[in-house]
Amino acid sequence: MDVTDLRGWGRLAFDATLGVTAVVEGMHHNISRGPWFLDAPRSARTRGLTGLVYGAVRGITRLAGEGYDAAVSRVAGRAGQAGSPRREAVLAALNGVLGDHLAATGNPLAIPMQLRFEGRPLALEARALREAIPGATGKVVVLVHGLCTEPLRWRRRGHDHGAALARDLGYTPLYLHYNSGLHVSTSGRGLDEVLEALVRAWPVPLEALSLLGHSLGGLVVRSAWHQGAAAGHAWPRRLGSAVFLGTPHHGAALERGGNWIDVVLGVSPYTAPLASLGRIRSAGITDLRHGNLLEEDWQGRDRFARSPDRRRHVPLPPGVRCLAIAGTTARRRSAAADLLGDGLVPLASALGRHREPARTLAFGPGGRAIAPGVGHLELLCDAGVYERVRRWLAA
Repeated sequence: MDVTDLRGWGRLAFDATLGVTAVVEGMHHNISRGPWFLDAPRSARTRGLTGLVYGAVRGITRLAGEGYDAAVSRVAGRAGQAGSPRREAVLAALNGVLGDHLAATGNPLAIPMQLRFEGRPLALEARALREAIPGATGKVVVLVHGLCTEPLRWRRRGHDHGAALARDLGYTPLYLHYNSGLHVSTSGRGLDEVLEALVRAWPVPLEALSLLGHSLGGLVVRSAWHQGAAAGHAWPRRLGSAVFLGTPHHGAALERGGNWIDVVLGVSPYTAPLASLGRIRSAGITDLRHGNLLEEDWQGRDRFARSPDRRRHVPLPPGVRCLAIAGTTARRRSAAADLLGDGLVPLASALGRHREPARTLAFGPGGRAIAPGVGHLELLCDAGVYERVRRWLAA
């Protein structure tokens, strides 16, 4: 483990200690007040000697954390080599769950956004791209991973949609690596900037630009296009096709269930402090409740509060051929199977359908497909799914 990792994990451990201390103190406070204080604040600090004890724990933890960070920073021989696949997977999962906290606290474990080619990060300058991708073609596909994953996840069971498109259609596949725990709108703004720089610096004439998003990555793609078009950027006008694999266009039931747990825990003052444990989940996760794409969908609101869908409707990019592929773990269609969908995303959400017709996404003729017997992650390696993607991009 290199010095940067030591600093990052150390900071996270001290942050966790402070968080657990707050939960324990809140429960201590509420229990000590007795059952007649059911309308008491759900989380508060204790007073007197008990308050001094908890205050001392917090003070010592902060002091120890600062000392640890300073000591590790002075260690020589900082390692700079790329991490192992296992490390990449662990950091991707950590960023998916706590990525907004990592970014807000300046934790070095936070993943910076970058494009990769054959596992290596790219500098988005013409000369650097020419040297890094000597066989660059005029057809580019950018693959955007989902929540808690990273570019290596596209390589599953011996198959990689990007590599297969390079082999079959002559695309140059680029893989986005990003912190999936940030708000979708934040990641979308970052992708917009990356694609604008890419289009301007691509070393050969650009004939075709396509985007392929899996799960949360599809929301990031839609957010990026909307923000880029609003800013008058060049790349949205160059985009020809967009493919969405298991994208929760109208939210995922799993996050809605997590939101209900917050509500239930908050009912009693004895369990209310435990609700804070659920509130550690990232902005990227809570955006999945309804499928938020824009800053206005979450700004000025408590993202953990139970609330109806107040998103601004964002249509699909006009003039762009868009394909939605939804997986379903069942072989036969039924109401229950459609609700379960691919195990994480309901069928209707992945196909862009909504009970309010005005919110239904206008995928054109042949723009929706269902993959029976295919789970959420299997969308990355299923032969039938790839064949649909290949035919769509070849048209």
